[in-house]
Amino acid sequence: MATLARATREELEQAYADLAANADFRWLRMPESGLSLVRGRAGGTGSLFNLGEVTMTRCALKMADGTTGFAFILGRDERRAELAAVFDAVLQRTDDKAAQALQLVAEMGRSQAERREFKSRRAASTKVNFFAMTRGMSPE
Repeated sequence: MATLARATREELEQAYADLAANADFRWLRMPESGLSLVRGRAGGTGSLFNLGEVTMTRCALKMADGTTGFAFILGRDERRAELAAVFDAVLQRTDDKAAQALQLVAEMGRSQAERREFKSRRAASTKVNFFAMTRGMSPE
């Protein structure tokens, strides 16, 4: 689900077109946007603090075959949340469409990892190492 939540709308639209799944569903919860509190830790391991709020969209649907799909994404893109929920429902099935959907989601995960690696390398190339030297005599 994390891969679907981080996928761009274009990635989801392309994967949905490649999947050619029957998207006959009814809404259990229409896409709706709201705010969610984000918490952080000082230094990654320290005490928790409230960092702020982010906009998110959630939805739930039930496919014609009875499987349910849920989606929680950052931002206010209702179509993106709908597509993520459809993929979530299809991935719960045991037929060929589920296997095909799993391959498409794995491809999305690989492309996301490549983008993260590229951003990380680009940021690392700008890293500056600072060090301080003291001048003078030692206290001995």
